Amino acid sequence: MKIYTKTGDKGLTSLIGGTRVPKFHLRIECYGTVDELNSYIGLIMCQDIDVHHQKILKEIQDRLFTVGASLAADPEKSRMKIPDLHESDIHLLEQEMDDMNEVLPELKHFVLPGGTTVVSFCHVARCICRRAERLTVHLASESFVDEKMTIYLNRLSDYLFVLARKLNLDAKTDENIWIPRL
Repeated sequence: MKIYTKTGDKGLTSLIGGTRVPKFHLRIECYGTVDELNSYIGLIMCQDIDVHHQKILKEIQDRLFTVGASLAADPEKSRMKIPDLHESDIHLLEQEMDDMNEVLPELKHFVLPGGTTVVSFCHVARCICRRAERLTVHLASESFVDEKMTIYLNRLSDYLFVLARKLNLDAKTDENIWIPRL
């Protein structure tokens, strides 16, 4: 099977369901940004971090493929069965954050990105996740998007922030806090 099809050479691509749209279409921006996020999650996952965090990140990658597939489908024309996102997927992120927060020091300042390389990757992924969420909320104002998609992306950006703090703690690295100069 050849990877290249040449069907996108003129700037169009197909959604699941066959609808042809420009490659700059909002739906393409949404799932392209989720794909970018998934790549950063993979980068974090292959760093020297706790096996438990790697396992959760692998689960998140799976869920992001579900989000991407849903966003890539034309809600009017797609007949393909796409996996669903579940409340339990959102709950997993919340439970992981709750568990990490039990050992993290109280947050008294804004945290600037940085600390270690893997922590910086978490912050980049968090920013990409926020962009994916903004784009998905925009798409939802124009077309059907399962509400769980935006909720999941919102929780995931929070999870990535808490994970960054936890990985800094694990590395015994001081948090990069913001002290405003007045």
